[in-house]
Amino acid sequence: MEGTELATILAWVLLWAVVIGAITLVLLRVLRRASVLAQICLVVVATVAVLVAGMVSAFNAMFISARDLEVMWYILAMASAVAVALSLVLGAGVSRNAARLVAAARKLGRGETLDHSSKNGKRAEPAMTSELAELAQELEASSRNLAESRAREAAIETARRELVSWISHDLRTPLASMRAMTEALEDGMVADIPEYYRKIIGQTEQMTAMVNDLLELSKIQAGSLRLRAESLDLYDLVSDALSDLAPLAAQRGITLTGGGDRECMAVADGPSMARAIRNVLLNAIIYSRPDTDVHTSVGRDNGNAVVAVQDHCGGIPEEDLPHLFETGWQKDPSRGSPAGPQGSYSGAGIGLSMVAGIVKAHGGAVKVENVDGGCRFALSLPAGSLPAASVVDRQGGAA
Repeated sequence: MEGTELATILAWVLLWAVVIGAITLVLLRVLRRASVLAQICLVVVATVAVLVAGMVSAFNAMFISARDLEVMWYILAMASAVAVALSLVLGAGVSRNAARLVAAARKLGRGETLDHSSKNGKRAEPAMTSELAELAQELEASSRNLAESRAREAAIETARRELVSWISHDLRTPLASMRAMTEALEDGMVADIPEYYRKIIGQTEQMTAMVNDLLELSKIQAGSLRLRAESLDLYDLVSDALSDLAPLAAQRGITLTGGGDRECMAVADGPSMARAIRNVLLNAIIYSRPDTDVHTSVGRDNGNAVVAVQDHCGGIPEEDLPHLFETGWQKDPSRGSPAGPQGSYSGAGIGLSMVAGIVKAHGGAVKVENVDGGCRFALSLPAGSLPAASVVDRQGGAA
């Protein structure tokens, strides 16, 4: 074959390839919304058409015999049939996998969980290309994440409803008591009027404390809690809390003890940390058995300032420890837990949640563990101090 003949054959093949390729691109654009099977078949048919056109051009240029041309047509026909059959098989597989992914996406959109496990507990993975398999894995991971999110949302909603119910109960109790006492005062049925006034003030203080707790908790959860960080001695905060709660402890037969480092400095917001320490100490007094003690210590651990409160509540089941700092969580929904003197605290399950939020807003952590005869709550804060007369305003919220 001469060079001119070869050039002519290649020119014809190139021409047919350009023409058929252009037609195929136009058809693919028209059929861009068609199934993957149709598009794969179109590409294979176009490839076979280019091959046939090139072979025909070569046959005509080489002037082969009629018998040889007939044989070549048979070969091209068989090769074309095999190519189209293979494209159909490949396209059908891709279409089935795409249909599975579409069904999985629809199932995910309906809020259902994707499950690809078989009866024997092993994963039943359909044969897919690497891209489709990766997409399937992402859909399954999204399904798990959405399921976990829905579970968390349901738990939060349940806790919210229970919290509202418990707070409503805690508000109704002092309100009903105050109404009964005021009606008794109005009717002149009271002999010791000053005592009734003191009781009404006590009920008012209980409701005020509850409302303040809710306001503080809402600020923590919304991330709008304003902290006025300054250098303070945690020992002083603990001493003040022990003094404030000593009458309540004596009334319940609880002995309060304390100790530790007298100058345990930390950078924190004084009122917020005092509130957190007081809530932990109050919780220990309420749940400790009578005629026992509650010990509060102040010290340092791994560069942090730590306030630890150890009580004699008898211990907490291990499965309940992770839930202690959840808003509204209570072990006994019937509210049968020890309830302390009337007006001493709110049992709505927000005290420890608020403590955890305040400590986390300061960059610290709260831990609880069972010890001999009771529990130990540890509030850990970054130790240190600011330069003299320095005050820093910052914003904190729940982590």
